[in-house]
Amino acid sequence: MKAITFERFGTADVLRTAELEIPQPGPGQVRVRVKAVGVNPVEGKIRSGSMQAFFPTPLPAIPGSEFAGVVDAVGAGVEGLAAGDEVLGWTQTGAYAEYALADATVLAAKPAGLDWAHAAALPVATDAAERVIDALGVTAGETLLIHGAAGAVGSVTVQLALARGARVLGTAGPGNQDHLAALGAAPLVYGDGLVERVRALAPDGVDAVFDAAGKGALEDSITLRGGTGRIVTIADFRADELGVVFEHGPQRQSAARLAELARQAAAGDLVATVGAVHPLTAAAEAQRLSDAGHARGKLVLIVD
Repeated sequence: MKAITFERFGTADVLRTAELEIPQPGPGQVRVRVKAVGVNPVEGKIRSGSMQAFFPTPLPAIPGSEFAGVVDAVGAGVEGLAAGDEVLGWTQTGAYAEYALADATVLAAKPAGLDWAHAAALPVATDAAERVIDALGVTAGETLLIHGAAGAVGSVTVQLALARGARVLGTAGPGNQDHLAALGAAPLVYGDGLVERVRALAPDGVDAVFDAAGKGALEDSITLRGGTGRIVTIADFRADELGVVFEHGPQRQSAARLAELARQAAAGDLVATVGAVHPLTAAAEAQRLSDAGHARGKLVLIVD
């Protein structure tokens, strides 16, 4: 099978297309013919070697953890899944490949009305969004400030926080202000003067802050909160030195919750924004765009 691998840490240039043996499912596993793969910023950080403390990665490695595809074979003891079933979820063997193995318990059925790219955009973003909202304890009537609100995780967090009855303020670049407003957030441009812009929209203050961008917004967040309480980042490695919580898992990987959110996405009640689509062989280019940190929504690889 064709797969994207890296044998050393470094820039996206270390990614290579390789021919590997098709993996065989073990007990409790299924093999999936991958149709689409979600590209996440953490994959670039793992590839660079900067995440070794959090995610030790033996080499060579296949990047990626989320995908959508068609069940191709099932291992011993698997119930409820069969060859031909369309699924989305998580893999432990690397998603940037034509085939991937997954624990049967972390796969959800793909609704017929959800295309492959949007299905692959859901698992990581929805899991991270709900973990952060829960970690922050966001409740109805509170105001949540999200940095990087137009990204894959940020845009889902906007919608899930609104569904809980919170008010959401979201920072993004000038080109994403209308996008955030359409999602229901009060949009703000990031950068100098952000504290004043936030206070103008939320004169009573913000109750919690989620940094999904990692673009130096933690100091402003601490100023707005009057301390480090109820601030979480998934992107700024300075968190520890600033006394802020760095949320890095473990992922919950709930198939039941993913199935429900996939149904909402198919019905148009949850917007999974796909920013750009690339073929699997252009994985290096997709990771370069992800590393740059300006993509709207999820970058997706399509596997032919």
